[in-house]
Amino acid sequence: MPYNPFDPLFEDLPEVIPIFPLEETLLLPRGELPLNIFEPRYLEMVSDALKTNRLIGIMQPEFKTGCVGRIVRFEEAQDGRYLINLRGLCRFRLGPIDTTRPSTSYQCAYVRWDEFSQDMARVGCLGIDKSYLKTLLRQYFCLHGLSINWQLVDEVGDDGLFTTLAMVCPLPASEKQALLEASDCKDRANLLVKLLEMALQSGSTPTTRSH
Repeated sequence: MPYNPFDPLFEDLPEVIPIFPLEETLLLPRGELPLNIFEPRYLEMVSDALKTNRLIGIMQPEFKTGCVGRIVRFEEAQDGRYLINLRGLCRFRLGPIDTTRPSTSYQCAYVRWDEFSQDMARVGCLGIDKSYLKTLLRQYFCLHGLSINWQLVDEVGDDGLFTTLAMVCPLPASEKQALLEASDCKDRANLLVKLLEMALQSGSTPTTRSH
């Protein structure tokens, strides 16, 4: 069952969705991604999505797996920008570009959902050692000069915590993609722990590319 009555059922996900390519950006099922939309083609994309099912596919360029999100918050700024929040619903495999639809300045594509039906199922406790995780996070966030709300770390459930951490940690694009393509949330949590350990062992920060 979906977490929200406004979300589509898995079997109702469309075969064609708009695609928003974003470098080094990760959206995961049940994660929430804030976006500042200002390019004309993506302003058109958001406007069209708001008129229909509010679904937008987020994926990193040069990869074939992404995650669709539904617009759950929307604000129109005075300068014409859209400020939106997408909540991740389900991953997808990218298919061919849809060339049959009316002309738009953004791309829509056929997608396949069949491998990821479990993404919209409820998730229980992951059984991760949170004390060890907090030790890793203290060192990792210190390495990157970042802050974290430790009370929130203690209060959030394991699945929500690892989803948020996977999305916000400044990992390289390939590692973000590996987290996205992990078979399930437990494998994703274990992989994130390993990536944090590797980052601390190397003591290096990833190269940041502009979007």
